[in-house]
Amino acid sequence: MSDDDDDSILGDIHLLFEEPPETTEPPALPVAFYFKVVIDNQLSEDNSFQEISGIQTEIVTETVDEGGSPFTYSLPTKVKNSNLVLKRGIADGNSKLAQWCMSVLEGGGFIRPIKPANLQVWLLNEKGTAVRKWSFLNAYPVKWEVEAFSSTKNDLAIERMELCYTVLRRDM
Repeated sequence: MSDDDDDSILGDIHLLFEEPPETTEPPALPVAFYFKVVIDNQLSEDNSFQEISGIQTEIVTETVDEGGSPFTYSLPTKVKNSNLVLKRGIADGNSKLAQWCMSVLEGGGFIRPIKPANLQVWLLNEKGTAVRKWSFLNAYPVKWEVEAFSSTKNDLAIERMELCYTVLRRDM
């Protein structure tokens, strides 16, 4: 064995006992229970919700059969947003959000124009720092509901507001 072979073997052995390179922790995945809702850039006690759902966008497709061929194609036609659903304990009569919903839904046959609002849903980390933000532009209420009362349960009375909107944007 030559000296060069000894150096090569010793170098390989040295590599086996080196400390592994430092690895970085993957970023923590956000939790889904800490969030806030901002309506027309105003954050207030009136904007606290138990649950938010309906953050969804999809492409609607049309199926087209190719003539003289066994193939079919799905062609995109438009982007469709689902309605944003906000659930919370029933608010008192001073709730500006409830007043807005009622002015639209109980507006007497659309005598008054609907005043849309812009909403943001912020997903927060454990420190209260925003990790995601979704913006809903030109939103207005299309449904308001009080969930069922039950004498066999000890639950809060819950109201559910459903809003449609023109544009959904994930801002961060």
